[in-house]
Amino acid sequence: MGDVLSQKEIDDLLKAFSTGEIDAEEFKETKDVVVKNYDFSRPSKFSKEHLRTLEIIFEHFGRLLSTHFPAYLRTNAQIEVVNSEAIIYAEFTNALSNPVLLGMIDFDPLEGSIIIELSENIGFAVVDRMLGGAGLPLEKSRDFTEIERTILERIFVMITNQLAEPWGNVVELSPTFTRIETNSQFAQFISPNEMIALITMSIKIGSVEGLMNVCIPYSVIEPVIDKLNTKYWYSTMQEKNDDVYKSFIESAISKARVPVKAVLGRSVISVNDYINMAKGDIIKLDRKVSDELDIYVGNIYKFTALPGESLDSYAIKIASVIKED
Repeated sequence: MGDVLSQKEIDDLLKAFSTGEIDAEEFKETKDVVVKNYDFSRPSKFSKEHLRTLEIIFEHFGRLLSTHFPAYLRTNAQIEVVNSEAIIYAEFTNALSNPVLLGMIDFDPLEGSIIIELSENIGFAVVDRMLGGAGLPLEKSRDFTEIERTILERIFVMITNQLAEPWGNVVELSPTFTRIETNSQFAQFISPNEMIALITMSIKIGSVEGLMNVCIPYSVIEPVIDKLNTKYWYSTMQEKNDDVYKSFIESAISKARVPVKAVLGRSVISVNDYINMAKGDIIKLDRKVSDELDIYVGNIYKFTALPGESLDSYAIKIASVIKED
């Protein structure tokens, strides 16, 4: 019998039930159906796939910050993703304690903003380090001063600038840092029942460890939520072109300045002659005027050259290239 019964088959089945040829109890299922309660106050808008893709994005983000923080703080920095979860915004704000360090970032061209929370001890350690200190947090909690907030704004701008590249496979972002909030009561920019993705990252700056939480409302990334899956992510990743990277590295290295020195010759004199040396004394070298000079790039013997002059300045003319393994 097929899935769809004809009218004749339905009539025959009803007749069999009425005459007792078929026992209705045989058709009753005895398996218990497990019912999962659905919490309408916390609708599941972020799947595990979405959260996993967000972790990949912010792992890349963490690697970028690990290379940029030392340029500002002159000390090592390690940043890693430790957790991701979907919660309502009220749970995030209820866990905040004053003073707090919240950076508001406009996620242009997407509508809305995200929040990056830095733990208090990391904030004070960053300020201490940028002002020439050892990078240690305060022993007693207090609010941030105007000067400290201004210093931290520079760090938040740097953090904001690193967001565009990790999100490049999902959307072309132009994020903009807007302001810092140190009071959690002023961070109510979305509904308390709005679902958010909370990415928790650990930060270690020198010997100070803390957390950085990234709060992403669902309403902000809803237009690109379908792109937050690993299948789309890997299918849109651009293949790395080794030739492009090679030419870029060669171009960057070619601009580096290196010391070059020409050795006119060598001589050995006594300490007494060195002490009594005066203007007009002559030191005999181990070379003739017509001999080629040794040219060093850094500490590497690289060329031989002939001495000369150019535009009233001393100069050398490369005679040969020394090729060594």
